[in-house]
Amino acid sequence: MQVIGFCRFSWPAEGGFQVEHDDLATREAYLYAPARMQERFAYFEAICLPGLKAQTDSDFLFLVLVGTSLPTQYRARLEALLADFPQARIVARPAGPHRSVCQEVINEARDLSEPCLQFRHDDDDAVSVDFVATLREAASDVLPLLAKHRLVGFDWNRGHVARPDAQGICAEESVTPYWGVAQAMAVQPRVRQSIMNFGHNKILRFMPTLTFTDRPMYVRGHNAHNDSRQKSHVKPVSLPRLDAQGEAEFRRLYAIDADQIRRIFA
Repeated sequence: MQVIGFCRFSWPAEGGFQVEHDDLATREAYLYAPARMQERFAYFEAICLPGLKAQTDSDFLFLVLVGTSLPTQYRARLEALLADFPQARIVARPAGPHRSVCQEVINEARDLSEPCLQFRHDDDDAVSVDFVATLREAASDVLPLLAKHRLVGFDWNRGHVARPDAQGICAEESVTPYWGVAQAMAVQPRVRQSIMNFGHNKILRFMPTLTFTDRPMYVRGHNAHNDSRQKSHVKPVSLPRLDAQGEAEFRRLYAIDADQIRRIFA
């Protein structure tokens, strides 16, 4: 079964953000501000990509949606980070309606005559190194359920919240259902709806879903530019610093290297 991951990398969507902007120019100025882009690239390189590049099941496609307005120096930097990641494909689109453009990009990459597994992924989050294999196994376990429904959701709700810095990683375990990371959807043949047609915390309203809590499967990156953290009522989160044992666990689970983080965030 085809597996497609989907990531928006500072794509200037119409909608899709919790914090809105007055016009496209204002949104692009916010998204492409040097300080923000520096942080996004740091998280993308140190948190997001290691686990994806180290997947035990390498048979998947990872789509990275960017704007046609992405400045050339950022496009070149992105291409360099993905040069050793053959599953990754950069797709450039102009600003447009969030859900419809994301759906179009995913459907252009899939074989609509076959069933498909799709997962959404933010550029500052991570999944465990066996996420694709685990997703494929879970889908195989419930094939009769998939045959009965156009869409079926999968949600792994145990993982970590983490904030990297020049000293390493601050993190703690979390169990949060339908958070949008380590979340996937099985799609029947000829069904054009994609995982990006549904709010991550609302998919249970529209389809049967399976949840798994047995082991950590994700890292939710915590940083100053999280879209969900831009509103005034959001409180800061205090995270304990990982010791050597915790850092080793992050390497085992997510291929996240604390020494690389110290270099990147120094």
